[in-house]
Amino acid sequence: MPIDFHLSASDEATRTFARHLAQTILLPARTAYLNHSSGSQFERFLATREYYASAASLGVLKSQVSPHLGGAAPSSSLISSTILVEECYAVEPSAALTIFATGLGLSPLNLAGSREKHGEFLAPFLNPVQEGVQEGGEEEKKERHAPLASLVFSEPGGVANVLERGGRGFQTTARQDAQTGEWIVNGEKIWACNSAGWDEKGCDLACVVCRDISDNNNNEKDEEEKNPEEKVMIILITREDLDRNPPGAFSVVRHINTPGHTSVSGPHIRYSNVRVPAKNVLCPPGKGAQVAFAAFDASAVLVGAMGVGLMRAAFDAALGFAKGDDRGGAVPLLERQAVADLLSGIKIQTEAARALTWKAAHALENGPGDYNARRELALAAKVFCSEAAVKACLDAINAVGV
Repeated sequence: MPIDFHLSASDEATRTFARHLAQTILLPARTAYLNHSSGSQFERFLATREYYASAASLGVLKSQVSPHLGGAAPSSSLISSTILVEECYAVEPSAALTIFATGLGLSPLNLAGSREKHGEFLAPFLNPVQEGVQEGGEEEKKERHAPLASLVFSEPGGVANVLERGGRGFQTTARQDAQTGEWIVNGEKIWACNSAGWDEKGCDLACVVCRDISDNNNNEKDEEEKNPEEKVMIILITREDLDRNPPGAFSVVRHINTPGHTSVSGPHIRYSNVRVPAKNVLCPPGKGAQVAFAAFDASAVLVGAMGVGLMRAAFDAALGFAKGDDRGGAVPLLERQAVADLLSGIKIQTEAARALTWKAAHALENGPGDYNARRELALAAKVFCSEAAVKACLDAINAVGV
């Protein structure tokens, strides 16, 4: 089959949809959260709530569920998803990340689980917008609730080496109650976008990556000889589960400021003896690590697309400035060789980054090569595009001379 870089009709539809989403929802969301620029990170996050609901009503959450599980276009393939992400990030990255973080939160369910689990836990995201009533003051106002999902993975102590023999492994643990069959989750997580929900009491669906300690015999020598991967599992914790637990079972330790994504909520959270039913186990011990890391492999491609979008935004801003400003000279800056060279470099690198991202997306889904070879290209796209985006922004700064 010949290589074809022309977009298919469905991919063109995705791009059209994404541009509409960016202009009609993400840009107004940016205006809304910038009104809280002197407030907290969480206040800015809350300012985007209605816009997130509007995006959900357009089907953007449903589009992040696999089609065979009831999801829908426009992003039914990984390449389509890269197009969606790039177009959004070229306009407004922060409000966009809240949307795509829900997609990451749903990834473990896209990759694993039974038909019964899919039907129960994905249902809120297939029909996502519900009308509610918010109490307050003399009048009660209606508000729309759109569900948030989160892949709850990282921990305050770091997780880079959690699968290393002899290491500490995941410090968030799960133990099965022999009498009730329930799982009891304890531990702290950090950077998990959307995990606090809209009211700091938990999101609608959290895919919590943790370590099974049900049969822990506290024999350090035996533990060192075991493969930590055999203990990693994924437990689903819904908002309904948290509401059934005692007050304080879930808590926000602190909100974290994230430069560049100033309306995103990725807090430090704590689970304290949170009890969930046995049916909430998405991946039993020994199966969780593979699914969790596979979710991040797919998201690596999307991070590449985020980088491409940021490079486009930097180029457009610098180009507009260079066309309209002469810095007191006789000609616009764009006619200066040094400035033109910087802008040309940004554009060339943007094209290269996009090509790598698309290739990585296609390879991850279609091959060739075994999974490790395909994921290597996905990780390469993440690293290359991220570093290229930083350089593009610095070059754009040099071009405008500010």
